[in-house]
Amino acid sequence: MLVFQYIEDDASLAALVEQYQEADLLVLDTEFVRTRTYYARLGLIQAYDGKTLALIDPLAVSNLELFWQLLNKESSVKLLHSCSEDLEVFARYGQCQPTNLFDSQIAAGLAGMGHGLGYAKLVEQTLEVSLDKGESRTDWLKRPLTEAQLNYAANDVYYLYKLYPQLVDKLKEQGRLDWVYEEGVRMTQGRLDTPDPDLAYLKVKNAFQLTSNQLAVLRDLAKWRMQRALQKDLALGFVVKDHALIGLAKKLPKTSNDLYKLTELTEQEKRIHGKELIKLIANVSYDNPPKPLDVIALKTGYKVAFKSIKNCITEQAEAKEIPIELLGSKKYIHEYLEWVWANKQGDKPLILTGWREAIVAEALAALKL
Repeated sequence: MLVFQYIEDDASLAALVEQYQEADLLVLDTEFVRTRTYYARLGLIQAYDGKTLALIDPLAVSNLELFWQLLNKESSVKLLHSCSEDLEVFARYGQCQPTNLFDSQIAAGLAGMGHGLGYAKLVEQTLEVSLDKGESRTDWLKRPLTEAQLNYAANDVYYLYKLYPQLVDKLKEQGRLDWVYEEGVRMTQGRLDTPDPDLAYLKVKNAFQLTSNQLAVLRDLAKWRMQRALQKDLALGFVVKDHALIGLAKKLPKTSNDLYKLTELTEQEKRIHGKELIKLIANVSYDNPPKPLDVIALKTGYKVAFKSIKNCITEQAEAKEIPIELLGSKKYIHEYLEWVWANKQGDKPLILTGWREAIVAEALAALKL
């Protein structure tokens, strides 16, 4: 059973932060709950500097500002595993992002240990320790937390600290340690940006099906949905689902009777939002509608070009023993192809920057697309 401090008051947090200021390496993790909410609800923060393992209770500590400031400390490495959702939590609750970010899942992939390794698998592979994942479905907002739950949370940073040296050694041998930090910078970029409700329609599934005028409707509907979601802290789909917004934009109900005929909306959505949606649709301005969305996968020659690029990147990935998902995912291929077909105007695609550029730039340049 691990020894840890349970931090539940400001004075204890201040003392902990003072100690952590001296750390060269700080292991971090968060536990949260997200079912119907727009934002994850933070239930616990785990931290470990190799000396003191702390479980910080954000429901009890009144001010976490001192802790959030630690994440910006330039001289220390912040070690997390598969940290995308943790970064969302840091942005939401601390309005910050960690500097010198080292994601052990990405590190393991670049070190040739496997792509997308879960924490328990990585611990087993490196330390030959089997972790009990029985508390993974815990309600981290419930108090008090049981001893088993607290130990489960403590394990998430304790063993990560232990396996870190092995990852670093492997990466140094391959000359790839800097790549991990480069990925850390990329992962944190834009996390503090405020979502723009006026552009929310661009993320609605199947928006490409709509005409300009229909997109004008969708733009207002998606803006309304995002504002409502933020106001109520509800996940977008628990306000109105994507396919319902598409149905509204296509069918343009003018009356309650029209609305109740729509099969895309649930009865609850019609009852709660019906009048507001009809009014919103009636007031849409068509003076400056969005242009129809240009979907690269629908363009002539896309399949051949995509396959050519993927084969090229796959060949380089296999030669360097790098997971294809890290070197050139589908998203990266699309970004590159759009750039090429736009006569290479604008910013370089990500695959032609940093460590990726040295691996694939020459091979990609030789392709005829």
